Amino acid sequence: MIGIAFSTAALIIVLSVFNGLGDLLRSLNSSFDPEIKIELEKGKSFEVSPEFLSKIQAIEGVQIVTEVIEDYAYVRYRDADMVITLKGVSNNFLDQHRLDDHIANGRLVLEENGINYAIIGRGVQYALSIAAEENLYPLQLFYIKNMKASGIDPSQLYTRKSIEPGGVFSIEKNYDENYIFVPLQFAQELLNYDNKRTSLEIQTHEGVNEKDIQQRIKAVVGDAFKVLTNEEQHQDIYRLLKIEKLFTAVALILLVLVASINIFFSLMMLAIDKKKDISILFAMGGQQRLIQKIFLGEGALIAFSGAVTGLILGGTICWLQSRFGLVGMGMDNAIIPNYPVEMKFSDFALTSLVIIVITLLVSFYPARLAARSYSIDHL
Repeated sequence: MIGIAFSTAALIIVLSVFNGLGDLLRSLNSSFDPEIKIELEKGKSFEVSPEFLSKIQAIEGVQIVTEVIEDYAYVRYRDADMVITLKGVSNNFLDQHRLDDHIANGRLVLEENGINYAIIGRGVQYALSIAAEENLYPLQLFYIKNMKASGIDPSQLYTRKSIEPGGVFSIEKNYDENYIFVPLQFAQELLNYDNKRTSLEIQTHEGVNEKDIQQRIKAVVGDAFKVLTNEEQHQDIYRLLKIEKLFTAVALILLVLVASINIFFSLMMLAIDKKKDISILFAMGGQQRLIQKIFLGEGALIAFSGAVTGLILGGTICWLQSRFGLVGMGMDNAIIPNYPVEMKFSDFALTSLVIIVITLLVSFYPARLAARSYSIDHL
């Protein structure tokens, strides 16, 4: 019972931790990436006309359509420099409120009083030692043109523009160390994109079915475009997480099976030890099915008692972890201080079902053997 209880509790805890990690990834990705993203099936950029935008905006359920230009650029601040990913967004990007809760320094602003501002990742800020609140020095952004000619003025090989640092966002290390947000027009001029865009980001109305909106957009934009939900934009990460959860669950189920083998041997020893009692039951009119039910009930009593104890223990530990943070991440720069947990009824139901199946399997043979042996002895 103790072995099954601890194996069951471990299974519940680990599944809940993987659920928590999945929810954490979704919250981080939804803060940076849109609900729905439109990009080319093949190629990097595409022409965007007012008519094209109007067709998408007219789709029922679509609330905001943000134009995006994203490309690599070279940034210099005072004596420091680095390569970053520049993301130019139209002004309605701020209306999506994806960065509202992630501003670490400065203000969430892209344009004000005719002045352009950049929203910088915290990792970029640290690498360049940017003082976002003082604005004593501008950011200098460079973009290399696709020019093969030689023997010309080097300044003609690139474009350069300056912009004021406005705010600093902090979401996740991969984003913080690479991205700078700027106004769309600024990126358009620096990168020479004219009316081309690398993607369109969609925010839907609250309560609508995201998959339905996705299908409607696909019908409008055609097969030349990919229309990706937030989870599809990071499908490799989520697939990896699901695979890890599956293999971990299988490993813990094997532990439950090992613990259940003890039930098998206990019932086998019980059948030998109670041979005389079984004969007495048979002499009193007992049938094989009665003996089988007794041994199956014995196995079920051991397994279910351990399982119920394990489910309660695992659920209690998960609740304590979510409420008080019993186990920390062990890193000072972790996104969250403690391991996230998310209990789901499906995990409890699946664990219970697995234990029921395993119990019946390991109890059936000893019960059948006991019933058959007393019947042979009687004959």
